[in-house]
Amino acid sequence: MTQAEPVRWGVLSTANINTKVLAGVSGSEAVDVVAVGSRSAQRAQEFAAEHEIPRAHGSYEELLADDEVEAVYIPLPNGMHVEWTLAALAAGKHVLIEKPFSPHPEEVERCFDAADDAGLVLSEAFMWRHHPQADRLLELVRGGAIGELRLVRACFSFLLAEQPNVRWDAELEGGALMDVGCYCVSGSRLLAGEPEIVQGESVTAPSGVDSRFAGVMRFAGDVVATFDCGFDLPPRDELEAIGSEGSLFVDDPWHSVEPGIDLRRPDGTTERIEVERHNPYRLELEDLSAAIRGEREPRLGRADALGQARAIEALLRSASEAAPIQPA
Repeated sequence: MTQAEPVRWGVLSTANINTKVLAGVSGSEAVDVVAVGSRSAQRAQEFAAEHEIPRAHGSYEELLADDEVEAVYIPLPNGMHVEWTLAALAAGKHVLIEKPFSPHPEEVERCFDAADDAGLVLSEAFMWRHHPQADRLLELVRGGAIGELRLVRACFSFLLAEQPNVRWDAELEGGALMDVGCYCVSGSRLLAGEPEIVQGESVTAPSGVDSRFAGVMRFAGDVVATFDCGFDLPPRDELEAIGSEGSLFVDDPWHSVEPGIDLRRPDGTTERIEVERHNPYRLELEDLSAAIRGEREPRLGRADALGQARAIEALLRSASEAAPIQPA
C-alpha cells in the first residue's frame, strides 16, 4: 500500500503549547509543519528558526494565504477561536482548533457548517482523547470491569500567578472551567454520554473570570459526575470511573505522560492495567491528517464539539444564575 503524502500544516501563532505539539510530530510520516504565522514578522522568523520550520509569516492573514499550507493548527486565546477558524476555513484550510472551541454552541455549529460547505475537516483539539489510555478506560467501563457505572469523578488544577496571562482575561474567554475544567467535562462525557442537567459553582477572580469552579452533571441511567478545577489549587489531575463493583482510577488522564489504569476492587485489592506510551499530540495531528487524506473520519468531529460546548455553556450559566440548567 502506498504511503499517503504527508499533510502540510501551518501553525497560526507562536503560543507556548506549540513547543509540545511540534516535538510530538517530529519525524512523523503523516505530518509536515511547513509554516508558522505570528503578528510579528521577527517573532515568526525566530520561532521558525528555532523549530526548523521552512517559512515564517508576519501575520495570520499571510499564513492563511500560503498556498503550500493545507491545514492549520490554531492555539490562539479562547475568545479568538471562532473568528480565526472561520477565516481559515474561508481560506480553504482544514482546521485543528485548540480546546476549548467555544462556550457558545451556535458558534460551533456555524463553524462546522462552514467546514461542511467547503468540504474541509474541522476538529477540536483534545489530545488526551487520542491516547490509547482513554480508549482502554472506555473499553473497561463498557466491558463491565466495574459493574454498572454510577459515578465519574474528575479534577484538574494548578497554581497560576495573577500576572498578565490570557487565562485571566474575561474578554478572551479565560477562566478555570474553560482552560482546565473542560478536560473534566470531556472525560465525564466520554464515559457517561451527554449530561441531562448540570449545576456549577464558581469563585470569581478580580479580572472577572472563574479562578475556581466545581460542577455536578447528571446523565442518563442515574450516572452522576462531579468535578473541580482551578488556578488557585495545588497541581492535580485525576479521572475515576466508579461502578457497582469497583472503580477505575487514572492518575494522569489529561497529559498521559505516565499512562496506566488502576482497577480497584471492593475487597481492597488493586490491579494495575498498563498502557503503552504514546505522544498524544502526534496521535492527534496524525488522526486529522488521515481524515484530510480521506482515510477515515476524524476521531473528534461536530457531535463531540457541540456536546462539549453545550455542557460548558450550561455550567457557566448555572454558576451565574445559581440554578440547575439543562444543556440546550
